[in-house]
Amino acid sequence: MTNTLDPWSSSDIADYSKLFEEFGISPFDEILPEVPSPSTYMRRRVIFGHRDYEQIAEAMRTGAPFSVMDGFMPSGKIHLGHKMVMDQIIWHQQMGASAFVGIADREAFSVRGFSWQKCREIGTEEYILSLIALGFKPDGLIYFQSGCESVKDLAFELGVKVNFSELSAIYGFSGETNLSHMISVATQAADILQPQLEEFGGPKPVVVPVGPDQDPHLRLTRGLAGKMNMFRIEERENTNGWKYFSVRGKGAPKEALQELKKRIPGKVKLYEEHIDVLQTPDYPFLMRLVSEVRKADRKNQYLAEIESVSRFMEDAKPPEFAEYEKYFVFRKIWKLTKKILEQIVAEIAAEFGGYAFIPPASTYHRFMSGLQGGKMSSSVPDSYIALTDDPKEGAKKVKRAKTGGRVTLEEQKKLGGISEECSVFELLLFHLLEDDEELLEIRQECVSGTRMCGSCKQLAAEKMSEFLKDHQEKRELAREHLDEYRIIYKK
Repeated sequence: MTNTLDPWSSSDIADYSKLFEEFGISPFDEILPEVPSPSTYMRRRVIFGHRDYEQIAEAMRTGAPFSVMDGFMPSGKIHLGHKMVMDQIIWHQQMGASAFVGIADREAFSVRGFSWQKCREIGTEEYILSLIALGFKPDGLIYFQSGCESVKDLAFELGVKVNFSELSAIYGFSGETNLSHMISVATQAADILQPQLEEFGGPKPVVVPVGPDQDPHLRLTRGLAGKMNMFRIEERENTNGWKYFSVRGKGAPKEALQELKKRIPGKVKLYEEHIDVLQTPDYPFLMRLVSEVRKADRKNQYLAEIESVSRFMEDAKPPEFAEYEKYFVFRKIWKLTKKILEQIVAEIAAEFGGYAFIPPASTYHRFMSGLQGGKMSSSVPDSYIALTDDPKEGAKKVKRAKTGGRVTLEEQKKLGGISEECSVFELLLFHLLEDDEELLEIRQECVSGTRMCGSCKQLAAEKMSEFLKDHQEKRELAREHLDEYRIIYKK
């Protein structure tokens, strides 16, 4: 594996664990206990990695605002690989996220050479109808990049903060890469940051569910988020070992720094391009910050957490704290203090026409393999099942699919099947079986040699036919209700 991932080719990442080391992706197992009512993909370890998903899990637990955003390049038939992403968008929407779905027609125009009309036809007929049929709610936003003015304007601004050398390092661009392709990359960064614009409620955590091949877009966008912000908060320590916060505002108006100084209680020192909050974060300072927030009649999403710390402080006697209790309280207060400062800083940035983007979070899911083994390829119809396939044809594809069975029946009974190499079991795991216990039972019977491949194929074929029939009926209903959804088309 190289240190460059390609979002525009069908990537086949054999060893997902390398992504943890090479690209700084964290194992999802570590965050799973913090997620309320984890989704099927989470429970079954289909989602294997994340970046900064802690903030999303926390927003779900506390009822704080957050968004889910993803996009689809209109390149051809919608298949089960696309369904995986749509399922994750819809699950987050059900968990309270404001949902944004971009149809990446700028990318299709620049990379695939598709006409705008073809992009619109594929985007609507393939992707939007299936997204709605799978359960996307009307309060989400669906848009074509070419018709969304806020995305195009933000993409132009983001372009100032990125150069060809950086794009070359991240994507492997060369002198042969056309300018429109590079613009489409800035547009995708704008897609991801758009939910944090003031017109959509301002800064908030945003999660982007992707396959690992799409990680270059996330790395670029996370870097651009920091570069675009009017202020950044740094954690510092003086010569005596006292910790404090410093708010840096290179290029920020002096008036914005002065306003910031006014709104933060305690000892605050104003410099030319930054302020230092010299109060070491402690409980009294946190309470003064909370008081300022309440006095200004601003909503604060962290009050529930603050009250839990408050109760902890009241129930315990600080001089008698064990060391681990002191550490817990300090870290909690430090974390909450920083969050409230970030809220105040974001408000002031907005007042003075600046940004306060939170770097986007992301989850990473395993790729589905092709029905015949190897990669799933849109140019090989037998390697995938399209959501618009005839149900009978879908069932036939399942029955022709590669299994993890042995060469002979005798070997199968003696050695058992290899479920991790079976595309039929993968269909059950990813899409067709809701009951975890039933899935585990099938796997156990397979590896123990008591279940033969024919029974799995028959089950999966029946389930696939039922799913396609039901989904296609829902697609036709969705067609009748398109005008109930917020959809922005190219003008």
